[in-house]
Amino acid sequence: MNKSRLEAFTDAVIAIIMTILVLELEMPESASFTALWGLRFQFLIYLVSFLTLAIYWNNHHHMFQASRHVSGKVMWLNIMLLLLLSLFPFTTAWMSHHVNGRAPELLFGIIMLAADIGWVLVGQALCEENGPDSLIAKAVRSSGVGKSKITIALVSAGIAVGIWVPMATLVACALSLIPWIIPDRDIEKWLHEKKGGEG
Repeated sequence: MNKSRLEAFTDAVIAIIMTILVLELEMPESASFTALWGLRFQFLIYLVSFLTLAIYWNNHHHMFQASRHVSGKVMWLNIMLLLLLSLFPFTTAWMSHHVNGRAPELLFGIIMLAADIGWVLVGQALCEENGPDSLIAKAVRSSGVGKSKITIALVSAGIAVGIWVPMATLVACALSLIPWIIPDRDIEKWLHEKKGGEG
């Protein structure tokens, strides 16, 4: 199956989710920096959520650029991933209204963990569809598996500790983003070489 429609659909959905996310930001109660400072936690959780979506979009772009084909399985797993990402505005808003609340923080962590697992499943399906010698399969083996294990371990630990210290869940989720800030270098190199060859 052609992958372009799936990529375009994913881009559009993530853009909408990001838009909803920013619309959930509250206005300060008064025209003062003191009132603005009172919303610092809301801005923090917004930043974590926005970066999460941005990192997913960026890595999704690279992962699908490294793939030649998609299957029905890939499409449905990608839809499942988008469903999980679409819950970020809700969990972000809930956390913003209940600072350091156990249930909102845990739900945020659970959604993050589910999205991480969904990401792994999409990657595995792409590897199956494109073959063991494909660029995507090589990228997943070289760094994707390690990054995913670190992310899942961090978020899982954050959820466990968050039962007693709610803020730990948000901190763990934020830390889990670090390995994914820089996309896979092998894919970057291949895309650069491809662009040079076309030029």
